[in-house]
Amino acid sequence: MPKGQIRKALSGFYYVLDENGERYIQCRGRGVFRNRQISPLVGDFVDYEADNDLEGTITVVHERKNELVRPPISNIDQAILVFSAKQPDFHPLLLDRFLTAIEQHGIKPVICLTKMDLLKESEKGKLEHFIADYEKIGYEVIPTFKGDPSLQERLMPVLEGKISVLAGQSGVGKSTMLNTILPALELKTDDISKALNRGKHTTRHVELIEVNNGLLADTPGFSSFDFDTIEKEELSGCFPEMAERSNSCKFRECLHLNEPKCAIKAAVEANEIPEYRYKHYLKFLEEIMSRKPRYTND
Repeated sequence: MPKGQIRKALSGFYYVLDENGERYIQCRGRGVFRNRQISPLVGDFVDYEADNDLEGTITVVHERKNELVRPPISNIDQAILVFSAKQPDFHPLLLDRFLTAIEQHGIKPVICLTKMDLLKESEKGKLEHFIADYEKIGYEVIPTFKGDPSLQERLMPVLEGKISVLAGQSGVGKSTMLNTILPALELKTDDISKALNRGKHTTRHVELIEVNNGLLADTPGFSSFDFDTIEKEELSGCFPEMAERSNSCKFRECLHLNEPKCAIKAAVEANEIPEYRYKHYLKFLEEIMSRKPRYTND
């Protein structure tokens, strides 16, 4: 049975690139998926039955390494998190929210800070301090600005051979980044807009575009997260600097609140973990602990 990967989903159709990378097959999902509550996603590797050279039906969705609900996309290697230094101002709490949700799904985050040229001299030191903190944790940080001649050269190796999603709130400069990255594809501007569905208020269209032997998705609606699927015991594992120290806590399921001999609190007091990161952790933990319980029908 032919195999391929879903590269685009639109209006109930799934566009599957065949395993030879030669043509797209417009597919429907088999009805049995609905009964099993399986919905094909962009990024899925699938088997399909071909009705003819251009149309078919998806019959099997292969196991995913990860998936996001909003936007609906699977098998992601990394997320390029785009935040601006100014207009809007850099927001470490929001960045940590993104990072936490991304870490939970086993996706590698890369932080891209745009509009660096808009910072006053008096503001640069503070942001550089944040950059140093995130780099110390182990995150790659790419500072840039509009018209940055080195951006493509720095970003292309990051995208090479990976399935990446581009995420960030509106107004942070995602479109400027895309216009820098995508000319390498020799696409016309209107083709880029159509391909990436920019300017349309919809969360239903996600498409993977080939970039530097990898795939990139600009993901509409990928601008905020809740923590509906993270349990309180899992949260510290989404903070790398806490995850690497949590085995040193006295209690195995330490929540790093008021427990004695907590290695995380000791690291905060020793300035080994930034205090604002710990405060964000506590804020997210409170949100999770105050969440209404979910009931399932077994």
